[in-house]
Amino acid sequence: MAINIDDIYNGDLRAIARAISVVENSSSGATELIEKIYPNTGSAHRIGITGPPGAGKSTLVDKLTHLYTESGKSIGIVAIDPTSPFSGGALLGDRLRLQGFSLNKDVFFRSMASRGSSGGISRKTGEVVDILDSSGKDVVMIETVGVGQSELEVAGMADTTIVVLVPESGDGIQAMKAGLMEIADIFVLNKSDREGADLMIANISESLELRDDLNWTPKIVKTSAINNEGIVELKESIEEHAEWLSSEELIGSKRNIRLINRVKEIILEELNEQFWTDERRSLLEKFVSENGKKPDSPYKIIENLKKV
Repeated sequence: MAINIDDIYNGDLRAIARAISVVENSSSGATELIEKIYPNTGSAHRIGITGPPGAGKSTLVDKLTHLYTESGKSIGIVAIDPTSPFSGGALLGDRLRLQGFSLNKDVFFRSMASRGSSGGISRKTGEVVDILDSSGKDVVMIETVGVGQSELEVAGMADTTIVVLVPESGDGIQAMKAGLMEIADIFVLNKSDREGADLMIANISESLELRDDLNWTPKIVKTSAINNEGIVELKESIEEHAEWLSSEELIGSKRNIRLINRVKEIILEELNEQFWTDERRSLLEKFVSENGKKPDSPYKIIENLKKV
């Protein structure tokens, strides 16, 4: 079914859903679709929400969505769910968590399978966010899988990156410094009514003092999302960071870097697809298991595959 681009621009939910399906499934016309809508992107504020499993990310997204819609904002939400390494299927459980917005025309929610991406982000996420951006959404939130320190790709997709932690994360904060702790524009200590919250905040503050690469000092916001506490303060911190990005003229630079990385990723995917012909896949199996001999080194196998 043909997709009317103007319907996407006008925020038609069915047109948006069809467009996302085309992109997500790499259907015919997906590339042309992105080329058409891309000039209409750049207005939405993109918020990445990441952190370990069980930190309450989905509840925070739910509460933030309520606040944004109450203030007249139009919201897009992309929730990345883990893909099984065995079946390739995904739980897509966030569909259930946010079903209360199903009748709200100002909210578009989509669950996506991570499809093997190690960074907590589906390879198609960027294009789905572009579609939501082009449809007039004021805010697009990207909630990642929740696989700990490997969830770093979200920082490259977001204007504002939120790392959600809980008091029980305190013992492991030293190990997080080299990864997850360094991408945050805002730290959220959720479930802050639990024991150990103050110690956790002290640990986060200490880790920030050891960094000398900060132009923006990350905010630390205490929340109890399930009790709807601290959500207003979190929204205010997001808006403060957005304002800082604009006043410092960093938003354009950040988005240019995002585009460069997208181009590199697309080129790598295309080269990978071009290289792995059926013949090379068969030869790889043969080179590894031929006649029970010990296989050649990986580099020797690569050289032989290049000759095909």
